[in-house]
Amino acid sequence: MSPNRRRPPAIVGNLLYAQSGGVTAVINATAAGVIEAARAKGMKVYAARNGILGALREELIDTSKESAAAIAALRHTPGGAFGSCRYKLKSLEDNRAEYARLIDVFRAHDIRWFLYNGGNDSADTALKISQLGKAMGYDIRCIGVPKTVDNDLAVTDCCPGFGSVAKYTAISTLEASLDVASMAETSTKVFILEVMGRHAGWIAAAAGLAGEGADAAPHIILFPENVFDEKAFLAKVKATVERVGWCTVVASEGVRNAAGQFLAEAGTRDAFGHAQLGGVAPVLAALVKEKLGYKYHWALPDYLQRSARHAASKVDAEQAFAVGKAAVEYALAGMNAVMPVIVRNSDAPYRWKVEPAALAKIANREKKMPKNFISRDGFGITAVARRYLAPLIQGEAPLPYGKDGLPRYVQLKNTAVAKKLPVFQR
Repeated sequence: MSPNRRRPPAIVGNLLYAQSGGVTAVINATAAGVIEAARAKGMKVYAARNGILGALREELIDTSKESAAAIAALRHTPGGAFGSCRYKLKSLEDNRAEYARLIDVFRAHDIRWFLYNGGNDSADTALKISQLGKAMGYDIRCIGVPKTVDNDLAVTDCCPGFGSVAKYTAISTLEASLDVASMAETSTKVFILEVMGRHAGWIAAAAGLAGEGADAAPHIILFPENVFDEKAFLAKVKATVERVGWCTVVASEGVRNAAGQFLAEAGTRDAFGHAQLGGVAPVLAALVKEKLGYKYHWALPDYLQRSARHAASKVDAEQAFAVGKAAVEYALAGMNAVMPVIVRNSDAPYRWKVEPAALAKIANREKKMPKNFISRDGFGITAVARRYLAPLIQGEAPLPYGKDGLPRYVQLKNTAVAKKLPVFQR
């Protein structure tokens, strides 16, 4: 080093990374981006076991015990390598004990940066934790890291995780429709595919990429942004079967009736207080059978759509890694209460970049499908939506395969960090 150049200051403190909410095919690519970027800067990275619960329970993982090859393999491994959870922190006023516990854990392990990788509710948690420093006298910086298959985070052009589930949905719609078309003469006339999306129809919309034109599947897409009209739906199914010979329907799990009730309401709620949905596809199938008499089949991909790493989008995998890397850069730059978001520069050719955005503009907000993305009859996507969606499913992200014909996914050692505090009683 030249005597005229100063050596960069040593990193003081450790970084804690945690995964939250439903996992995706590429959330571990974000973890790889975080850990590799931090290692390059000489930072110690801990991971919380099972999200924020791991931080509260002082169940931390020492990622330095993992080899560089194992961390690199996270880029193609689905699921959540460190475990995730659905747990929403209350306000500081409502549950000060939890926040005091977090500070105790941070202090005990000299954690100065906390990176929380999740969706809407996780952005809210990240924002709350970012405010802890001033409120409780401890220097902690928090960066929210985007992830959600629902694509409903505000500000960001798209959410890491969405591009891959969109690709899986479009492929599944195309392939299943070819199957139905083959058998329609003597068998199934109507096929219904139910996809995730409680309040926003992004995943359902992605099915529209499977075909273009009045006779191409999917013939009907049901969005949660639109009120379900039984009469119009049945008329569209009947007209399609009479014209094409069969009909493919893609329905978002969050479809509601005119009274605002989920068609698939199961009557229970998850840890975030969201209604548990019991399945809209069988409800629609029963309606088709009762009113039209058509033979039907329905499918519920459920976890398959968000864990299908074998059908991941290359663009999505690259963006997932990039936001993890950027989160570390923002942390080291002294930023707090921000999230790295995707900014689209152009559609064709598709160009994008990552920029910081304030968590306050993202937390507790939900991005639904714009009206101009949904066709005039309410059952399809427009050219504008197609231009937005198409780049996100581009490219393949190849997997290493073993002699047994199965992908080689990594299983981390997840070595526990020694606890220093008493057991936390919630």
